[in-house]
Amino acid sequence: MEDDVIRGSTVAFDGDVTWPPPPPKVAAIAAQKPKEKAKELTPEEKRAKEIAAFKAQTKTQVTLLVAGAVLMLLVGMFAPPSFLAHFIVFVLSCFVGFQVIWNVSHSLHTPLMAITNAISSIIIVGAVLQIGSGSGLVIVLAALSVLMAGVNIFGGFMVTRRMLAMFQRS
Repeated sequence: MEDDVIRGSTVAFDGDVTWPPPPPKVAAIAAQKPKEKAKELTPEEKRAKEIAAFKAQTKTQVTLLVAGAVLMLLVGMFAPPSFLAHFIVFVLSCFVGFQVIWNVSHSLHTPLMAITNAISSIIIVGAVLQIGSGSGLVIVLAALSVLMAGVNIFGGFMVTRRMLAMFQRS
């Protein structure tokens, strides 16, 4: 009965009712050291800091955009037209998928992503169609694609099932 955990979970002991338990002897949360207050910035300093951060972010974005444009130009100059059409669809789908996923609120992210992992079935269909090709490398890559997409699909549905079970009354 000296242990706080055992004492707190014991309702009766030696014929006596021991509920409710006494408050614990040791605080569960350690006292925090007071934080040093940051130097208060004047409105002009805050504005200058915001402008500098915005300029740095803009410079990074412009640099990435220019690098992407140069890469697309190089791909367009040397790739066959059939590849270029598929590559454009791939790049656009990556962009749209990123924007859709990035703007989902955190409370919906896991259930939504678990369900949308079913999109991996498209990968499985494409891989199964490629398994019949004659190339050994293509067959190995297609089999790996089926394996990884299957893990993604079943894992997503398992996560969704567990999350939904948390909200059910038993």
